Amino acid sequence: MSKKAIVLLSGGLDSATILYMAKDQGFKPYGLIFDYGQRHSREIDHARRIARAAKCEAKVVHFGMPWLGSSLLDKKQKIPTRKRIKPHEIPSTYVPARNIIFLSFAMSYAEAVKAEAVFIGANAIDYSGYPDCRPDFMKAYQTAARKGMKAGVEGHSIKIYAPLIKKTKAQIIQAGFKLGVPYEMTWSCYRGLKKPCGDCDSCLLRSKGFEDAGYEDPALS
Repeated sequence: MSKKAIVLLSGGLDSATILYMAKDQGFKPYGLIFDYGQRHSREIDHARRIARAAKCEAKVVHFGMPWLGSSLLDKKQKIPTRKRIKPHEIPSTYVPARNIIFLSFAMSYAEAVKAEAVFIGANAIDYSGYPDCRPDFMKAYQTAARKGMKAGVEGHSIKIYAPLIKKTKAQIIQAGFKLGVPYEMTWSCYRGLKKPCGDCDSCLLRSKGFEDAGYEDPALS
């Protein structure tokens, strides 16, 4: 019987890549998609498409964050544009405790279906500076889960895999092409327009990643 893994799917290139990495490592993936009141549903639609392409079962979890606290949740705030991303400056697109919340859902799901692992596409190299995408956070959360879950205290701790955390966007894209990741199906832009805006942090990081990797972005062709 295949090993099971919960894979956090956002519809972006990082989450699509870890889905295919999980499959390549012999895991049977279970996609977990979140509808948490973000500015647009386009990323959710893309996450579903990616899951279908990978023949991966996927669940959508719906919940609200009525206190807002992020320009990704509050449409009254403008999505910031920056000519150069400085990772030590945390932008308004940071959603308070988002990865803590997402991982909590994923670990609960994993324990319920007896999965051995949770895959998350966090990255601390080419990123916007979010504190919950850094290696020290992942290590601390793994410790907390081991101590606070039945699986952990019984000696069957669910492992958190963050295989992209120390990779550049170019390295991620190069690995993804080798695995056959359908990057044409992915969506990274923070705005829910018909086409990617090209000037939000996520678009800038994606564009630089494809340029550095030596590929054209298939989602723009």
